Amino acid sequence: MKLFKHITVLLLLLSTSFTFSQVEFEARVSKKKLGVNERLRVDFSMNEDGDNFNPPSFDDFHIIGGPNQSVSHSWINGKRTFKKTYSYFLSPKQQGQFNIGQATIEIEGETYSTSDIAITVTKAVSTFNDPNSPNTVPENSIHLVAEVSKTNPYLNEAITVVYKLYVSPTTGVSNWREIDSPKYNDFWSQNIDIKGLKIENGTYKGEDYRYVVLRKAVLYPQKTGELAIEPLTLDITIDIPTNRRDIFGGRLMSQAHKTVSAGRRTIKVKPLPEAGRPLDFSGAVGDFNFNVTTSKNSLNANESLQAKVEVSGKGNLKLFQLPKLTMPSSLEVYEPEHSEKVNTYLSGMQGTISDVYTVVPQYKGKYPIPTVSFSYFDLKTESYKRISSEELVIDVLEGPVYGASDNNIVAQGTDKQKVILSNDQFVFVKTEADLVPKESSDFFKSTGFWTGLLGPLLAIPLAIAFRRKKEERANDIVGNRLRKADRLAKRYLSEAKKALGNKEAFYVALEKALHNYLKAKLNIETNEFSKEKIKELLEERQVDQFAINEFDTLLEHCELARYTPITSVAMQQDYDKASRTIHTIDKQIK
Repeated sequence: MKLFKHITVLLLLLSTSFTFSQVEFEARVSKKKLGVNERLRVDFSMNEDGDNFNPPSFDDFHIIGGPNQSVSHSWINGKRTFKKTYSYFLSPKQQGQFNIGQATIEIEGETYSTSDIAITVTKAVSTFNDPNSPNTVPENSIHLVAEVSKTNPYLNEAITVVYKLYVSPTTGVSNWREIDSPKYNDFWSQNIDIKGLKIENGTYKGEDYRYVVLRKAVLYPQKTGELAIEPLTLDITIDIPTNRRDIFGGRLMSQAHKTVSAGRRTIKVKPLPEAGRPLDFSGAVGDFNFNVTTSKNSLNANESLQAKVEVSGKGNLKLFQLPKLTMPSSLEVYEPEHSEKVNTYLSGMQGTISDVYTVVPQYKGKYPIPTVSFSYFDLKTESYKRISSEELVIDVLEGPVYGASDNNIVAQGTDKQKVILSNDQFVFVKTEADLVPKESSDFFKSTGFWTGLLGPLLAIPLAIAFRRKKEERANDIVGNRLRKADRLAKRYLSEAKKALGNKEAFYVALEKALHNYLKAKLNIETNEFSKEKIKELLEERQVDQFAINEFDTLLEHCELARYTPITSVAMQQDYDKASRTIHTIDKQIK
């Protein structure tokens, strides 16, 4: 009876421990029904710390904030309570019935997922109880405009798109973030760098506004017909005055978010006229000059010269081919080296493109290079123009004469001398072979025989040693975990490289790579991550302060870059810095 009582108590304790350690991972939303102009908050919460959190796609929503991460620990009556939450703030794209998909997390080697949540999006809400809502800001106070230089260009004619944000004098804007970047399908495009944003005064539809130029791009249409420029969409942080004042009497401001879009623009592209189109026209559109030049006009046989075919001017310089240079067959001509010295300004491409041919003459003589023609479409006169090069002559002063007899080749020099060929010129070739039969030997007791016999016996101890090493490695739990984390860091860094250009995916992958690398090297769990803890552990491992600061800066940038505009160049710099910092720490860590 006493033994039965002890077993009952033990089973009760085990079941209680299992109940307390049960993992919970769930999703909650601020509301399941909202207007198309309202915001939605989604929280993904867990009661145990996990790794490799993957949110749903949110295809039907704009992400205007997040992921924001919060962690809380508490001990009540000796019982530990842990909660970790990832929060997102969403804006619906349109009305309808939508689902918030499953999110996943890895906790102690197991993968957990949330349930789908149905969301109903209705038409815009007309009454707002929140006085600080962005919808209380007048609709005509903020405008995002895409100014297009020309809406009916010719094929391959340059047009410019300038994105301006207009803000009324009574409205304050403290920040903005791109939700959708403009897409230039069927255009060759080049963004123009803007060095520093400058606030200027101007007018929009007859009203006074302040404005700032956010983006500039040059486009060359590659198809005729109606082409679409997909809009730039921003999430604007608006400063809204409240009824409260500070101790000096100044009005206090509150912040809210508002989504603005430049709108979809349609460009009607005209085809180039068929009338008068030259047969050799290759698509050049603009205003050009054309030249064919050589580095020298006279030389000896087997020396080289360079012949350059060059087009300079203003137009679609990178989007057409240069005419080919034709040479006499007696000249040895190598494949041309293409060179481009082209700058792209707001007015379009300007510069020079060229093909440089290396030419090596084989025989003495004078060799004409025929004229070469280049055709282009002139936008000023809306007509085709042709430029022809001058005929050039290459004078080969010294060398063999083309067409001389093979048995009597005349060398061209100051003293001409006949080369007489002897009948014994091939005497060095043997016509009789001295072949000796090779003696055969028995395989038995040869080197190959003993190698085949003893090789398998010698391989047995090597196989035993390899198996023991493999078992030792399999039983090394800590080492295997570190190796796994190290592989994860390499894999995530590879994923970050693949995601260059996609800001959100790139910085999520980069942050995971940095975290998994530290786990592999410092043997710490995710919930121990903090700036102070990382700095302390790296200093203990004798890593220099510069590398520690670089690592800390990278982690901060991964967090900040999700909420601020970032360029592809900055992403590449962060990726290079991450690779360099991991390599430095790996060499220094003790």
